[in-house]
Amino acid sequence: MLSYYLALALASMRRTPVLSSLMVLALGLGIGAFMTTFTVYYLMSGDPIPHKSDVLFAVQLDNWDPNSPPTESAEDVQPQLTWQDGLNLMRADTPATRQAHMYSTGAIVVPEGDEPPFDENIRATYQTFFEMFDVPFLHGGAWDGRADEERASVAVIGRELNDKLFGGGDSVGKSIRLDDNYFKVVGVIDDWQPTPRFYHSDWSRAFADTAQIFVPMTRAIDEPMGPRGNTNCWAPLDESVPVIEAFLKSECVWTQFWAELETPEQVAAYKDYLDNYVRDQKEVGRFPRPLNTFISDVNEWLDVMGVVGNDNRVQLRLSFLFLVVCVLNTVGLLLAKFLGKGGEVALRRAMGASRGAVFSQNLVEVGTIGVLGGLLGIGLAWLGLRAVESLYRGYQHLVHLDVMMLTAAVGLSVAAAVAAGLYPVWRVSRLQPAGLLKTQ
Repeated sequence: MLSYYLALALASMRRTPVLSSLMVLALGLGIGAFMTTFTVYYLMSGDPIPHKSDVLFAVQLDNWDPNSPPTESAEDVQPQLTWQDGLNLMRADTPATRQAHMYSTGAIVVPEGDEPPFDENIRATYQTFFEMFDVPFLHGGAWDGRADEERASVAVIGRELNDKLFGGGDSVGKSIRLDDNYFKVVGVIDDWQPTPRFYHSDWSRAFADTAQIFVPMTRAIDEPMGPRGNTNCWAPLDESVPVIEAFLKSECVWTQFWAELETPEQVAAYKDYLDNYVRDQKEVGRFPRPLNTFISDVNEWLDVMGVVGNDNRVQLRLSFLFLVVCVLNTVGLLLAKFLGKGGEVALRRAMGASRGAVFSQNLVEVGTIGVLGGLLGIGLAWLGLRAVESLYRGYQHLVHLDVMMLTAAVGLSVAAAVAAGLYPVWRVSRLQPAGLLKTQ
């Protein structure tokens, strides 16, 4: 019976091509606009590491200008730490299972042969980074703790860079030249793109590609490899010592710090440790503001940093309202279409078709329009996401429709079409055949 109703639906649509096309277009426009904004919103607000997001914590210490407004929440505190605070925490025996100190930097990669040099972003960190964040390896692995202590010239590179420099082979043991220094490759990371890059503090590039090079932070400091990203200072540097030394000892915040805490008791103990650390630093003249330390798990951290801004929520609401308008327009078009074929309905009723059969037949036609509208909406959403990609740099990980999004688009279109068609279908199924037949 369904195939019969489907054949009738297609025949009916062919008889009214303009009206049917307008309905498909209305639904397609609504679905396309909504799915474009919803896809971006969905990927921006997703959990980047769901299996560990409740045990990874970003660390904040309120060591800022005492003349600044008082701190009320984690949103009021600088998201980064000074180099000396991160170093102190890494050296200390804290209650954390693991800790990772890091910052973003970069260098010029000089390939062997005739390939021109190119700039590449680097994440300087500790070997604990890879295990904390479950970084997958294609070849080799992370450097060991001794490499951090000895400031070794070792590196972990990404799959993309490995393909570019070594043709995708196992490059463990080979060397890459960064500026004027050679680093031995100890591991190659497989495809790894957490979205957003929650461990990074520069939210203007939270959705950009992950770094293709990782080196020990201790070695990067020795180079020195300067920070790339936000660097904020409130106190002047000490001019009596070299600039690099003064910068490292300054109150400038430019590094990120994360801790892995597996139990509520560990979280409480670590928070107490941070409070005591700040009290100790106050005794030597640092941390002039009232005691404020914060630790936020991954999803809390995304809220603290405002990864999903109010403008994204407003756009999502507006696109939904546009979809509602498109559905209301479809209601009017469906009424015009179905009431216009009253004679056909009367003839079917006179030949013995029940109201339920008429209702079902026309509902199948509505569903068919919904499917076609959904397919058109997918195409328009794809074009919309391409526009997002071209307009907003760094959003390349937010502009793809996965299987779930494709299914949701078609399902939403069918649901919208059925919602729009229920009243028109009900109206046409209630028509009295006797009166209609007399007028034909």
